[in-house]
Amino acid sequence: MASAEDLRRAALALDGTSEAPHVDRAAFKVARIYVTLAADGLTANFCFTPDEQALKCAMLPDAFSPVPNAWGRQGWTTATLADLTTEDLVSAVSMAWNHAQPRRKGAKP
Repeated sequence: MASAEDLRRAALALDGTSEAPHVDRAAFKVARIYVTLAADGLTANFCFTPDEQALKCAMLPDAFSPVPNAWGRQGWTTATLADLTTEDLVSAVSMAWNHAQPRRKGAKP
């Protein structure tokens, strides 16, 4: 069972990550936000590609679900932390962190 502190520790261990307030959540970002943690520490929203989102939701349907709006259609995915192992959490954080890296000049978004 993963916790908010597990998420915070995993995210801040990744190169270039900083934590800052974002609306009513804590946001973890490099060049852009890749995961946010709910104020109650029970859920987190991860930035995945739509294909990654489909895989996570299929593999761990009790833990992952698309954010129910346009953000969700872009790949943003909610996770219930208590339904994740620490290993699943670290994997999700790392996957999302890869999408937050600075874009190379001339690269497509």
